[in-house]
Amino acid sequence: MANLKINLACWNYDRTRGLMDGSIRPEGVDMTYLNMFPADTFQRMCRDKEFEVSELGLTFYIGSLDLPDRPFVALPIFPLRFFRHSAIYVNTDLVKAPGDIKGKEVGELFIYGHDAGLWAKGILAEHYGVPIDSVRYHVGGVDHFVPKWEWVPFRPPTDKVSIRQLGPNESLDAMLESGQIAALYSALTPSSFLKGSKKVARLFPNYEAEERAYYKKTGIFPIMHTVAMRRDVYEENRWLAQSMVKAFTDARNEAYKLYKIGDGLMHGMFMMPWFTAHREENRQLIGDDIYPYGVEANRKVLETFCRYHHEQGLSKKLYKPEELFAPETLG
Repeated sequence: MANLKINLACWNYDRTRGLMDGSIRPEGVDMTYLNMFPADTFQRMCRDKEFEVSELGLTFYIGSLDLPDRPFVALPIFPLRFFRHSAIYVNTDLVKAPGDIKGKEVGELFIYGHDAGLWAKGILAEHYGVPIDSVRYHVGGVDHFVPKWEWVPFRPPTDKVSIRQLGPNESLDAMLESGQIAALYSALTPSSFLKGSKKVARLFPNYEAEERAYYKKTGIFPIMHTVAMRRDVYEENRWLAQSMVKAFTDARNEAYKLYKIGDGLMHGMFMMPWFTAHREENRQLIGDDIYPYGVEANRKVLETFCRYHHEQGLSKKLYKPEELFAPETLG
């Protein structure tokens, strides 16, 4: 029997590089790896169903489950995780502490409901007393105009939150520096911050310490993206789910091996001073399996993500982790 031919759209991660360079191949599959920036991948997958398998923001995937004809089936593979205390920027005249954001105008990158924004909003609400509906949201581009994303698979209810789309001559960065918004939730660093503006700072200047304390308290290393299959491809090839999970897991494990080669060689492999020291510090906090796959190993983070998604009006029901993924991958 001939192998199934598929395209996989995913960014260039160390944990997927074996799939990209062809050294790891899913069983029964002839796969073309399309190295694409996530925002482009998400749009082309959600709008045009262009790829058989792709990286997809977990926010967008869960939103698609509310559609009458669910277009995707996810695998419990998580190619991107990120602590997001660092993704909260503030106008220093208006915000001195997290509670100061309450009642203010706030910006969010691209759309109300991108993954970094979901975690920022959820963490501020749960741990710092800033309820989701206590601010007014402005969504759009950080440094330039970004048209409204019409392709998103969900529509947040306007009765829960106030959301305004930026116009052609507006940017979230300019609004933050001028004080039109008090805070910005963004996975992209605003240019005013990079230029050293005295008006713009991170809410948590020592964000690494804040994020490490958050992990010690919650055990959560936030998930941003999952891997989704087009439902028609999945239904015709149910075996493919397990084949892809195994291939992604093998690729991640190859990346783990590089981190275990040895301290001396590690410094030659990465352009990062003190890389080995950071690696050891992370191992002490998180353990060796810093990017676990599967449902059980990620139950708490997935339950938290689903709860935040529902609380923020992005899903009609509170989903359970088991409801998100192909049944063949739950064992």
